[in-house]
Amino acid sequence: MFRGTLHTMIDKMPTHKQIAELRKSKNITMQQMADAVGISRPSYSNFESGQKKLSLEEAIKLSDFLGISLESFTKEHIPNNEKYKQMILEFLKCAGKGAKIPKTKLAKLLYLTDFAWFYEHLESMSGMTYKKMSYGPVPFEYFSVMEDFFEEGIVEEDQETFKGAKLIGLMSQTKDSDTDLLSKEEKKLIKKIEGKWRKLSTQQIVSFTHNQLPYVLAQKDGVVSYELITQEDKENVY
Repeated sequence: MFRGTLHTMIDKMPTHKQIAELRKSKNITMQQMADAVGISRPSYSNFESGQKKLSLEEAIKLSDFLGISLESFTKEHIPNNEKYKQMILEFLKCAGKGAKIPKTKLAKLLYLTDFAWFYEHLESMSGMTYKKMSYGPVPFEYFSVMEDFFEEGIVEEDQETFKGAKLIGLMSQTKDSDTDLLSKEEKKLIKKIEGKWRKLSTQQIVSFTHNQLPYVLAQKDGVVSYELITQEDKENVY
């Protein structure tokens, strides 16, 4: 690696506050982070307290442990769980009163939204990290967020399936305050994507996302790169 490139990467390392925020969002302990880097817990805690700087080697180890590419790690793709939840609510709201969306299809709609937003703004809407699963690109947080919604009685999941797919719907209509983290422009994009895919099947959206460069070029169980979506033609973004 060239000296100039090395210094540029070090300059872009996440701050100790960003590291702490990312760790907490994934429910990871300091001890687990320390073990991943190969240092003691007290030494790792110095990272988060700002007493010690993060080296490039340590950042690589942490990014591998967190399942995030170093490129994404240094570009501050910090997951925002609350905003991600609001994206789900907005999609269910756009589907219409009483409407339900197949659970797998909803996951793909969220993926398309995050990557379409990155295509235009070079940043993710939710900050989530998507992994290449056999059933498509999805963040681990999707499953825990949905469980939270079920337990809180905000969203319901049909026990019966439609063509083998679980259906997701709102228990009650959302208020504007329920999606206040989303800008008008973000809601407009969600509405456009929901409208485009409303009458299309889950299999169609799965095939579409599986043929996009970010998914095709990702390693199995690896990170799906946001940056690669910028190489797609506009009509193939969503």
